[in-house]
Amino acid sequence: MLQESMAHNADVHFREFTIRGTSCRAVVVYVEGLANSNLIDSHLIAPLMREGVPEADREDFEQSSESIQAYLESHLLTVSHLRWGEKLQPFVQGVLNGSSGLLIEGMKGFFLVGMAKGKSRNVEDPISEALLRGPRIGFTERIGENMGLLRMHGKDEGMVMKKYEVGTRVKKELVLIYMKDIANQELINEIDSRIRRMAIDDPMDSGYIEQLIEDSTLSPFQQLQNTERPDRVIGAILEGRAAILLDGTPFALIMPVTFSMLLQSPEDYYERWISGSFVRLLRFSAAFLALWAPSLYISFISYHSGMIPTSLALSIVESRQGLPFPSIIEAFIMELSIEILREAGIRLPKPIGPAMGIVGGLIIGDAAVNAGIVSPFLIIVVAVTAISSFTIPVYSAGITLRILRFTAMIFAGIFGLYGVIMFFLLICSHLVKLRSFGIPYLSPLVPYRFRDWKDYVIRSPLKILKQRPAMLNPRDKDRRTN
Repeated sequence: MLQESMAHNADVHFREFTIRGTSCRAVVVYVEGLANSNLIDSHLIAPLMREGVPEADREDFEQSSESIQAYLESHLLTVSHLRWGEKLQPFVQGVLNGSSGLLIEGMKGFFLVGMAKGKSRNVEDPISEALLRGPRIGFTERIGENMGLLRMHGKDEGMVMKKYEVGTRVKKELVLIYMKDIANQELINEIDSRIRRMAIDDPMDSGYIEQLIEDSTLSPFQQLQNTERPDRVIGAILEGRAAILLDGTPFALIMPVTFSMLLQSPEDYYERWISGSFVRLLRFSAAFLALWAPSLYISFISYHSGMIPTSLALSIVESRQGLPFPSIIEAFIMELSIEILREAGIRLPKPIGPAMGIVGGLIIGDAAVNAGIVSPFLIIVVAVTAISSFTIPVYSAGITLRILRFTAMIFAGIFGLYGVIMFFLLICSHLVKLRSFGIPYLSPLVPYRFRDWKDYVIRSPLKILKQRPAMLNPRDKDRRTN
């Protein structure tokens, strides 16, 4: 039956032999490249073919299926990871996942032996979340290694790692992580329910999981946070949140998420509270500029020039003499150029990507000014906007602000400053209604919780942060016992 379902695969091997001292035939099934052939030879085939069953134990060994299973487990199979099963589909799936399958004549089932080899890269500094101060370690594509990294960073017996098997065709291992004595049980039950309801052929990355279990699919704001950093995950679950690891991807998911989390960095806590608060304030200010600077420029230039100081207005008017396009068209030209350069810099090889982005921006900006297409003042606005967007610690959050920036520019071009205010109110009303696993997205701003403001825009000293966020309703509300 196995050969009918698997033998057509060139990488699936069947190694048949006879157990020494008996007449029982055995077969080892494994996938070349996934299973470790050296371990199969030394810990699976060698004990059965060289040592086998002594004559004194032969009668007991061949007595029943249960006796064969018990003897193998206690005497011959010198491996730590051993799983018993009796159905064909789990056997096939286990072999395709990298385990080695053992079948023996007279035994009413099979053993799956954990001898997966798999390719893995070294643990490296996370590329997408670089820090000046903090651990230089990030997740890899192997879920076992990632679980070990979390255990290494969070040596706490209360940490729960609950395993799931996701994917209807390509099975992958998913792990839900939380602190059982901290996390709210209702939150864990909701996450568990959403994971079990997922239906997808192959969850190739944690981004698939994120899209399948988030609250609002149509919202431009992410409701789960992705990260490569084990320290960020540990910090989140110690607050009462939960995390998800998926085999085959170095990105973990953290839930629930609030808007302020997208502008916070682990480095805020590694530095003294004054430095951390200052840098966090800079990020909030930069996020405001990245979203609203071009739209404010369009509205002031096109509709409300009287609100600009006289000397500055005269300078802008002089720089715009002879320009062929209105302010919204030239702003769109420059913003689209910057976005294309940014995307090209990401896709190009690393040695030339950053250089191309910088040189391309300088050349295009200077050429556009000399050609009389855009004004020099707009180049300054676009440059400040691009630089401000680079300060967002979470790349996905930066993409959201870039999308909303273009929408705000359209509102500004049609309605002026009134359109900017209208779009701002639309965003605020959407964020007020948005939830992440039942937690208000703007919390602790809406609903207002003064206690959680200690770690919101300003990061208070660690001696003051004695309690976990009240918005999460954790079981253990105190961070410290003294």
